[in-house]
Amino acid sequence: MRLGLTSWSLRACSTGEAVAIARALGFAGLDLGYFYGPALSKAAILADPEAVAREVRSLGIAVPNFYHLFGDTLAGRNLADPTSLDRNAEDFAKVARFCEVAGIASVFVLPGVCNPGQSRAQALDVSAASLATLLPMARRAGVTLTIEPHVHSYLESPDLVLDLIGRVPGLKLTLDYAHFTCLGHTQDRIDALAPHAAHVHVRQARPGALQTKLAQGTINMPAMLGTLRDAGYDGWLAVEWVHQDYMDTLHDDVLTETIACRDLLRGWLG
Repeated sequence: MRLGLTSWSLRACSTGEAVAIARALGFAGLDLGYFYGPALSKAAILADPEAVAREVRSLGIAVPNFYHLFGDTLAGRNLADPTSLDRNAEDFAKVARFCEVAGIASVFVLPGVCNPGQSRAQALDVSAASLATLLPMARRAGVTLTIEPHVHSYLESPDLVLDLIGRVPGLKLTLDYAHFTCLGHTQDRIDALAPHAAHVHVRQARPGALQTKLAQGTINMPAMLGTLRDAGYDGWLAVEWVHQDYMDTLHDDVLTETIACRDLLRGWLG
């Protein structure tokens, strides 16, 4: 397993500054997305994916995973909205090409939310159909399509995630234990998702708090790492402390927690 950092952890930095900080801290990879100072331009990627891909390659650091958001919010053009599939598929074909040329192995999207009038079951049905449309596009580009189950999506339990994966063969996860821990799921239940992980976000959490200080959370990090290893996971561990309004993740020293987590991961990995 290799250690990376999420660019949106460094929200006040430019992309170049985020790359330099990641390198200085000993991280071999930097995940990219559309957010804050290190953001890539979604409009530019959709207009000319190959040109932006060449810019990313010139950064000189591995980009293991790319975070694509279809709309401007978690709900905008989400995958459980049946009216958005055609536009989302058109955009995703360009995102897959961008990842292919940039050498980004995996892309993660969000599964969707319960839209007006929808139940969880209905949202899952629509989302599964949407993902089944996108998956072949990713495969043709040699890119692994993943979803990140998250708080406020329709996909808020390990059992629902396994149901979705069963409906979309080949779909993988960007797995963040924190989203399930926050909702009160025990770690042994979350462990059932480890065999389906293609990318992993790492931060500490506890019931009721999506993010907390490394020393104050309830995720058993060594046990999590052991579960991932035993499931055959040998990919990236992307450290993801953030400073955001989302779920009140505003109260931690991102740099201090990032370094403490890096040291814990290094110590376990040897």
